[in-house]
Amino acid sequence: MNITINEKAETMLNNKLADDQFLRVGVTEGGCAGLTYSADIGKEMKDNERVVLTAGKIRIVAAEESTKYLEGLVIDYSDDLINGGLQFTNANTKTTCGCGQSFSLAGFPKIEGGTCNS
Repeated sequence: MNITINEKAETMLNNKLADDQFLRVGVTEGGCAGLTYSADIGKEMKDNERVVLTAGKIRIVAAEESTKYLEGLVIDYSDDLINGGLQFTNANTKTTCGCGQSFSLAGFPKIEGGTCNS
């Protein structure tokens, strides 16, 4: 899987994650462009999840249905007062909303009502 963690995000995650923790990344329906990334720190994987990237002590875990939307993902970090935190961009993005918080990907099915429709 082609996921890039930029230096600022790598530093933040190395400082934040304990050895038994991972970053869970998901894709859900939402925002004005159709899809949004979500992230949280976890300790226990769910049944439908797998590790999609290991970079040093950083592990990224995603549910199987989200993995196809993670190809080309770039994770960065900003400590800006407005829109600070982890930042997710994707080279495969077709459109984004004005605030940059949601996106759609060219050639991917739409997610409607929480399920993927071709």
